[in-house]
Amino acid sequence: MDDIKIFAASKSAEKFTKEICDYLKVDMGKVNRQKFKNDNNFVQVLETVREKDVFVVQTTEPPVNERIMEMLIMVDAIKRATARRITLVLPYYMYSRTDKKDQPRVPVTAKLLAQLIEAAGVSRVLTCDLHNPAIQAYFNINVDVLTGKSHLEKYFDQKEIDNKVVVATDAGSSKKAYKYAEHFKCPIALIDKRRDGNDDKAIATSVIGDIKGKNALIFDDEVDTAGSIMETVRVVKEFGAKDVYVGCTHGVLSGPAIDRIRSSEIKELVMTNTIPLTEEKQLDKIVVVSLSELFGEAIKRINEATSIGELFEPSV
Repeated sequence: MDDIKIFAASKSAEKFTKEICDYLKVDMGKVNRQKFKNDNNFVQVLETVREKDVFVVQTTEPPVNERIMEMLIMVDAIKRATARRITLVLPYYMYSRTDKKDQPRVPVTAKLLAQLIEAAGVSRVLTCDLHNPAIQAYFNINVDVLTGKSHLEKYFDQKEIDNKVVVATDAGSSKKAYKYAEHFKCPIALIDKRRDGNDDKAIATSVIGDIKGKNALIFDDEVDTAGSIMETVRVVKEFGAKDVYVGCTHGVLSGPAIDRIRSSEIKELVMTNTIPLTEEKQLDKIVVVSLSELFGEAIKRINEATSIGELFEPSV
């Protein structure tokens, strides 16, 4: 791995990048970052990347648009320094929920972001648990999609929770819930839920399946404002569930999410570190599972041109 270089695209991505570098036993690339008085960003790579296999890591925490510009500017600097290949490591793909034109006169920002990434000079993208697997098709370059599923399963296996039931938040997530239920060898239940307009308000009304007296496990790809999860938790508790655990890959936790989680009947919210959990968002009932080694192993295999297929499972 002598030809590998790994850079953090921003200050906020340094912790995740350092954990990857520690796993691979390589030094994190040195960068000079500045913000000019006119609010323009400046980046200078402080070591040679000529003909190197370069990985640029960018995590997502607000402001998201600033994070996008940081990574595009970093990629441009590395491309102009004649790197052999640039792989963009995006643990969480920004704008992933704006993935289709489902209303008149609206953008498909997930596709626009893909075009910007390619135009900047990225050769390959490494990401995790896309909100919509079809986002891969927005790119004309290779996109590898890891998953946090096995890490969440391992955590709950170690807790040895008895009398479990996996609860699907809606019909669309039933296939994913079924995969978790297969792993835990437990039954599955389904929430009848409708979403109202653009305000993320989810209305859950009933449960299909037996959850009375059982410990409910709810899985989703991300928790944003926590509105949908709170509705699911409310309904499963109304229908007699005992303890309620929530697992997700991406803890966006925007707006009222932390207050909702703090005052909720959730026993634990288990999420991965694809998005940094800032100090003000840390709660006793929030547990973070690291995917840094998973990404480190994927980077190693990409660099060595060996298979990374066993590191991820097909999306459902």
